[in-house]
Amino acid sequence: MSNKMWGGRFGESPDAIMEEINVSIDVDQHLYAQDIAASKAHAAMLASQGIITANDAKNITGGLDTILSEIKAGTFTFKRALEDIHMNVESRLGELIGPAAGRLHTARSRNDQVATDFRLYVRDAIDSFDADLASLQRALVKRALEHAGTVMPGFTHLQTAQPVTLGHHLLAYVEMVSRDRGRFTDARKRLNENPLGAAALAGTSFPIDRRATASALGFERPMANSLDAVSDRDFVLETLSACAIASVHLSRFAEEIVIWTSPLVGLVHLSDKFTTGSSIMPQKRNPDAAELVRAKTGRIVGSLNALLMVMKGLPLAYQKDMQEDKAGAMEAFAAMSLAIRAITGMVLDIEPDEARMKVAAGEGYATATDLADWLVRTLKMPFREAHHVTGRIVAKAAEAGLALHKLPLADMQAVEPAITEDVFEVLSVEASVASRTSFGGTAPENVREQAKNWLMRLEKEQKSG
Repeated sequence: MSNKMWGGRFGESPDAIMEEINVSIDVDQHLYAQDIAASKAHAAMLASQGIITANDAKNITGGLDTILSEIKAGTFTFKRALEDIHMNVESRLGELIGPAAGRLHTARSRNDQVATDFRLYVRDAIDSFDADLASLQRALVKRALEHAGTVMPGFTHLQTAQPVTLGHHLLAYVEMVSRDRGRFTDARKRLNENPLGAAALAGTSFPIDRRATASALGFERPMANSLDAVSDRDFVLETLSACAIASVHLSRFAEEIVIWTSPLVGLVHLSDKFTTGSSIMPQKRNPDAAELVRAKTGRIVGSLNALLMVMKGLPLAYQKDMQEDKAGAMEAFAAMSLAIRAITGMVLDIEPDEARMKVAAGEGYATATDLADWLVRTLKMPFREAHHVTGRIVAKAAEAGLALHKLPLADMQAVEPAITEDVFEVLSVEASVASRTSFGGTAPENVREQAKNWLMRLEKEQKSG
């Protein structure tokens, strides 16, 4: 028996394993809204061009609306024997309106259909990411304003380096997220071209209007080459690349939360909302939300790598390998969305231990650079010499077991006699952060200005959006 969807070329039914490897409905049923929207645009265009009758187009559109309602209501039966979302919709459309359903596939192929559906799906995902990332930025800016002057240790090599403020640290992620949003915006611009009408690979002999379907579906323009239209998956790869970079940023923040919440560090606390307990150790409070955000990065980067491997050896035009473009991407998009929302929740939930942060900011002789800078400014000493002098003074403080600002002036003068009492004005952590007034520096006044600027940008964007 021939397959009713493939036509008369095949005289036998496929082997069971062939059906199993070929079917994609379990994945691409998630494209139902995009598939129906594209089909409605296609039917309207066919009628407008006189390729099908207005009555057939009306019946097709009505039937598609019924199918959309059925799927949303959960009463639609997806049939694996029909392989994919396109055939499931078309088959049900035939049950609803009869032979006119067969006219819908005029001047198109499943190749340009799936390319269109998936572009619409990825575009929707990008829009969702952008909204979620904007919410994360607003949360970060809100907390940065609250803690513009909250001193904490700044690290390099995970060693205490110089004092910074918590607000400054949070604003660093606002900048990262801004770049992430820019990458998604760029990907959306390149994505926003319409493959519909490219048909199988060569275009069609019917007098279609591809600009009309592009406009109806919100695309900027139709894709200019039919071979490229059906075989391109750059739009998925680019979006997954943006997801991968964004997920790395989220993972870095999640890692910091894991470290900061450890009792050994104790810089911040997370509430019960974003932690879990242990089945055997009643004292435990585990930062599982942060750990899982960190882990999602592997899933997202893995999906990007998997699709790169699928695409790397494919000749033009469409190949069935490309059926594997959706499952990993959809999984990655779901992980991305969840990770953004989880980090946003933790940003709003986190409570810093300001006293512990201040103490930690001064540990490890974190204001040593301030001493070196003072020697340069006040004694006009070359920086390299000041660096050497400061190192010897730090060694004295370490030998005495004293913080730098607790070391007696006489001990400092034993290394450099020209040092005066004024040096102590720069050795506190508060004085250190207050002095970093260069553009982009950690001074509280800088942090407040930057946070307020970001707040205005985000509010303006929210109103205009």
